[in-house]
Amino acid sequence: MKKEHIDQINAAVEAVKKRKEINHFYFVACGGSMALFKPVEFIMDCECEIPATVYTANEFIHRSPKALNENSVVISCSMRGETPETVKATKIAREKGALTISMSHVVGSSLWNACEYPIHYDWLEEEDMTNHNHTILYSLIFNILNAISPSDKYARACRAVERMDAVFKANKEKYKEAAKEFGSKYKKEEIIYTMASGGSSGPAYSFAICILMEMQWINSSFIHAGEYFHGPFEITDSDVPFIIVKGIDQTRPLDERAHAFCKKFSDKIVLIDAADFDMKDIDEDLKGYFASIVVGVVLREYANALAEFRGHPLTVRRYMWKMEY
Repeated sequence: MKKEHIDQINAAVEAVKKRKEINHFYFVACGGSMALFKPVEFIMDCECEIPATVYTANEFIHRSPKALNENSVVISCSMRGETPETVKATKIAREKGALTISMSHVVGSSLWNACEYPIHYDWLEEEDMTNHNHTILYSLIFNILNAISPSDKYARACRAVERMDAVFKANKEKYKEAAKEFGSKYKKEEIIYTMASGGSSGPAYSFAICILMEMQWINSSFIHAGEYFHGPFEITDSDVPFIIVKGIDQTRPLDERAHAFCKKFSDKIVLIDAADFDMKDIDEDLKGYFASIVVGVVLREYANALAEFRGHPLTVRRYMWKMEY
């Protein structure tokens, strides 16, 4: 990890450590940046007694959580740092005395200037993936956990972040051919559902709304595996495509149950099972947490292949960034 990232993370963690009391961790963003926070919300919920909640930024603004005050920590993110809702939410949080930490790819962006502790991250084109948004965030969260409740587990997790570049690259290579097969087979589908639970729900949600809908204009929806049997399973049929992600964290039984039912009736299931990931360099008690961000890396390979076979670049938009909305 680059020194600039380490220094920025350390400054933010030290600020959290100095707070005498923390009543809530709020994670605030939109779209893919909001989805980025779901795995760490899961980690915080499993590891920390302090409540942690992910908000889409505009709802955070209008809902105005009553508990938001000088004892709160608000962590926000925007890739370009110019998402107006996220910038406004961060400003509101800071005005209420909350400790504000923001992540952005663009140094000097509006979000960068709105918060107290900005953290830069690299983007997908960069070679070293330990400097990307998911790994920067994991380093921040596990360092915060280790600061407020020191543990060997959290210290090991912080060190594991530095090994994730090799893990990501190994799994990108492992799933390269499967991704091409997916792109070739599903390039003409008009609707694709994506299903997951636990820490993997974030990258699966992002794949559904940011890749399939935003970047490929394919009708889609994210289905939480725990909610599948409470309405969504009625659309399951032989010609209905599903991408099912099976995590290896505490909620894997939800994924297994959904997969077991779905495969009885759908002939179009793409299974991504984190149990098959190459994670030999990650400690056993941490694999479930880190597998969630490997899911995102693998799904990106599937996205790249789908875009290639459809002849529809991931950068093409009809409305986004082209008009006021």
